[in-house]
Amino acid sequence: NLVRDFITTDFKASVQEVFDKALQGEETANYEFPVMTKGGARVDVLLNATTRRDETNHVIGVVGIGQDITARINQEQEYAKLIDSANAPIFGIDRDGRVDVWNRCASRLMGFETGEVMGKHLVDDFITTEYKERVQNVLDKALQGEETANY
Repeated sequence: NLVRDFITTDFKASVQEVFDKALQGEETANYEFPVMTKGGARVDVLLNATTRRDETNHVIGVVGIGQDITARINQEQEYAKLIDSANAPIFGIDRDGRVDVWNRCASRLMGFETGEVMGKHLVDDFITTEYKERVQNVLDKALQGEETANY
């Protein structure tokens, strides 16, 4: 059994659910989970589970296409450490303007811990009234791929 033999204990139920859904015709894209190699190493996998059908369109199984994303995840973790330990305040926002990155230097400078700002709207909640419009314009341009230096 693939799930029993290769999936880590904490992911067995959710991975089995992905396969069960695929057997019922509901496909899953981009599901991340770890597997253990024969040598005991952890490998992070990105899975797409697709229903497999015969020529009469009856479900006969599941095709699971996995991609090793271990290096990508490790790189993302290193990137996050670099941002968090930088000697400059660094923040990030999502497409809705909500904070999704806030490093330690930003916490020291602003007085807000990461947990206090995550998910809050950067401009609405943290920028003073006289700068809200200008800062929002800069952020909108950045979200459209236009860089602004030294604002």
